[in-house]
Amino acid sequence: MGIDVGGTFTDFALWDTAKDVVTFAKVPSTPLNEAKGVIDGLKELGCPVEEIERVVHGTTVGTNAILQGKGARVGLLTTRGFRDVIEIGRTQRLVPNSMFNAKFVRPTPLVPRRLRFEIGERVYANGAKPKGVDREELDKVAKTAEAAGIEAMAVCFLHSYRDPRNEDEAGRLLKERLPSVALSLSSKVIPEYREFERFSSTVVNAYLMPVMMNYLNALESDLKRCGYEKKIFIISSSGGMISASSAQSFPVRTILSGPAGGVNGAIHFAREAGVSDIITYDMGGTSSDVCLVKHLLPAVSPEHLLSGLPIKTLQMEINTIGAGGGSIAWTDEDRRLKVGPRSAGANPGPTSYGRGGTNPTITDANLFLGRLGSKSLLRGKVELYPGLAEDSLKRLSKALGGLELHTLAEGILRIAVTKMASAIKEISVEKGHDPRDYVLVPYGGAGPMHAADIAEALGITSILIPRSPGNLSAMGLIVSDVRHDDVRSWIRALGSIDVRLLEREFETLEERAVSFLEGEGFSGREISLQRSLDLRYKGQAFELNIRIKREDSLKDIAERFHRRFREAYGHGHPERQVELVNLRLSSFGAVDRPTLPPLDSGGASLKRAKKDERPVFFQGRVQGTPIYERNLLPCEETVNGPAVIEEDGATTVVPPAWKARVDSHNNLLLNRRRSE
Repeated sequence: MGIDVGGTFTDFALWDTAKDVVTFAKVPSTPLNEAKGVIDGLKELGCPVEEIERVVHGTTVGTNAILQGKGARVGLLTTRGFRDVIEIGRTQRLVPNSMFNAKFVRPTPLVPRRLRFEIGERVYANGAKPKGVDREELDKVAKTAEAAGIEAMAVCFLHSYRDPRNEDEAGRLLKERLPSVALSLSSKVIPEYREFERFSSTVVNAYLMPVMMNYLNALESDLKRCGYEKKIFIISSSGGMISASSAQSFPVRTILSGPAGGVNGAIHFAREAGVSDIITYDMGGTSSDVCLVKHLLPAVSPEHLLSGLPIKTLQMEINTIGAGGGSIAWTDEDRRLKVGPRSAGANPGPTSYGRGGTNPTITDANLFLGRLGSKSLLRGKVELYPGLAEDSLKRLSKALGGLELHTLAEGILRIAVTKMASAIKEISVEKGHDPRDYVLVPYGGAGPMHAADIAEALGITSILIPRSPGNLSAMGLIVSDVRHDDVRSWIRALGSIDVRLLEREFETLEERAVSFLEGEGFSGREISLQRSLDLRYKGQAFELNIRIKREDSLKDIAERFHRRFREAYGHGHPERQVELVNLRLSSFGAVDRPTLPPLDSGGASLKRAKKDERPVFFQGRVQGTPIYERNLLPCEETVNGPAVIEEDGATTVVPPAWKARVDSHNNLLLNRRRSE
């Protein structure tokens, strides 16, 4: 079972391995107690919980704790003289668009200065260890931390990535003296050089540990009461499954847990459809997430920012913006129309939900324009009230000086589409990729509704909408492999490396990875390993990750780096010396996946699939538009726009200039009509 908790809905995908059938469910999220929403979904599916072999969960608990400032009271223990590293940083404005902002304020460190403790210890950059941990000083730190009510402690010593023994000893002694305090050691979280990023990531990890522990313990307890006795797995930000115990120890690795599952699901369906280059677009109730996937491999990066905090863990390059179905339309003091990032969330939700919301949202605009039917959401389980949506638009119109309601509603959607298209440009155009060379894969409850407009804005001519797009993130959890990532800093000139030493270092990482996966129950061909190197030109401050194979020569690796550098920056310097920074190893334990049998469209026809017709507002005018049931559409028969295609959990809008058809794998394909 895959369980994806979103800001508005919680999605479920249940794979019956005996029958090879996947069923889906969607229930409203319960923000104050997310585990309750999970139990509600289990009840709706009606599956005996004791028969479930594996639960895979995508969660935004860590992300929300950082964004809302609701993490633990955390302290920092570091080498004497380095308590202010997390505040000084690199003396740069890391927050985007802040360079010329006169009102910019640096993000406040998660650890106030009075809770940053220093002790005598030292490891040199070459790994030499001239001084161990001062135990008397450590005892004083423990007493002060206990008196201050610290819930978690980050231990970050200088150069501990080269020799972790001092951190290990400090962690052991602190555990003895502060048994209830969660401990986060930088040599375990981020065993890489660059103390600022390592310290920051370790502090974030400590900040999240008690929150994640409380959440997962509550979820495990609730599932156990329902009869589930096996492990719970969490999707990591890099897209692989990790155990709940690993997620509790390293919650910083789950920052993009939910969105990563959706990307995996999109890749799964794209592979079956024979498509290799895609841009994923997940629009839910609160936000939209986009990711570029080339050759069925998502872009992955080891460095990210969240609320201005550097996080140096391997993550998919997913760009998130505050534009979801529940995003609120509002006007600023200059009477300019704005959309998001504020959201109506699950409670009260959009105005048309009738739960007390008063501000118009993207969902309300779609309902008013006829693109969404009042009985469309979850097959009528959530009834929508067009009158309430219209009332909220009237209030906003009055604040804008009496703007015509259809123009206002269409303007709301146009602003949202522009924001989402801009998010896609950031991961494509700004990184040297032409979005016209990619297929757009929309999903989430609101994704297919806006996909054609976004594709139009980017010049994309092909859209692939998988089956059950409203539950694709949950489906992606089921098809995700177990993944373990390891890294070792190993700084030296690439051309002078002894390949035998390089091979020995990788073999050490591989032995550790295989042992870990065997402990998770994998063996033989189920285990695969991927090597990569972080490389840069000598003198540069940051590097690019290059995948390598065991048989690659140093010359092959250097040429691949020069080529990758040109792709990233538009120029290369093959005459300059290449420097190796980090060795990385990603190991995978392959899981079984549901098959996607060809679609049997016997008995299906456009006449049978057409269930209604209603007026829908397109491009400044109302047009009579047929409404189709997706599950009844025949294979390979064209539906010309304008049309609206409905299914449980999602609605697809086909504008007048577009056409749609269902392929043999039950994907809905949208293409721009050549005659337009």
